[in-house]
Amino acid sequence: MNDRLMREQWESENLSEFAMHSADSSGRFVEEEQCELRTIYQRDRDRILHSKAFRRLKHKTQVFLAPAGDHYRTRLTHTLEVSQIARTIGRALRLNEDLIEAIALGHDLGHTPFGHCGELVLDKLNPEGFKHNEYSLFIVDYIEKHKGSGGLNLSMEVRDGILNHTGDKLPMTLEGQVVKIADRIAYLNHDIDDSIRAGILSESDLPSECVEVLGKTHGDRIETMITDIVDHSEGKNIISRGEKIAKYSDLLRDFMFEAVYHNPEAKYEENKAKTLLKMLYYYYKDHPDKMVKEYRELNTSELNKVTYYIAGMTDRYALKKFKEYYLPSSWGID
Repeated sequence: MNDRLMREQWESENLSEFAMHSADSSGRFVEEEQCELRTIYQRDRDRILHSKAFRRLKHKTQVFLAPAGDHYRTRLTHTLEVSQIARTIGRALRLNEDLIEAIALGHDLGHTPFGHCGELVLDKLNPEGFKHNEYSLFIVDYIEKHKGSGGLNLSMEVRDGILNHTGDKLPMTLEGQVVKIADRIAYLNHDIDDSIRAGILSESDLPSECVEVLGKTHGDRIETMITDIVDHSEGKNIISRGEKIAKYSDLLRDFMFEAVYHNPEAKYEENKAKTLLKMLYYYYKDHPDKMVKEYRELNTSELNKVTYYIAGMTDRYALKKFKEYYLPSSWGID
């Protein structure tokens, strides 16, 4: 028996009845010969991990633009924290950790430079709209390459989890639902941590009732939320939260929107980033020949090509191209 078959046998004997077993996957769009060592979800995880889009996440903003410090989250560290939280929940519920990890690592591949403000700008500029989760799926389906061909040819379950990690629709698997809720746990708590580091918040600013229920520290709050989900999801075919913890988690999230996400002090650089992205959009709209060949040849509208090209940029690459196109080289601005 090869290693993959042994792993599939282990899943059938040990995973929850509500877990997605690798052997029961709906498969890929293009059928492939099975790997002797890895299950279908392990292969998906590896394809995502080795993709260029995944590597670019380390230079994409999470919340704070160009922070003056080494310890602020980037889109990559956010992704890793989501993966860790989701796997902890999944392990406790005896779900498929390989599927969870693949979805978690791929869920934000389509995020723009400069955080959510970049997504808002591109969504407004493009008449067809722009959503980072939809673009994440487009990346794995068409832009990234597997064995020289377009797309990573991921399994249906991983693709579904990536697409539906945000929005009103639930993923088809419990593993996808776990990533969806882990994403919220991760960004809520690490954004508090980063906001305190940036001096936007202090510990005493956090709503006292939320601190009392959820915990005083970053780790305590995450543990409370994870434990609550496990307690209320065990033996069920849906991932759930308890009423009390959900209430105070949502109150804390509302506080963060008011105090940080919509705080002019926390977002004072965003207007500059928005202007930069707008100018790049109009530049590439007028000069599509300046985009790299793989984006010029995408099977989509011309405006989507421009939007996708900019969305794939890191913060620093977008800034580099802006300087190249709009600032005189004689100025010598680094």
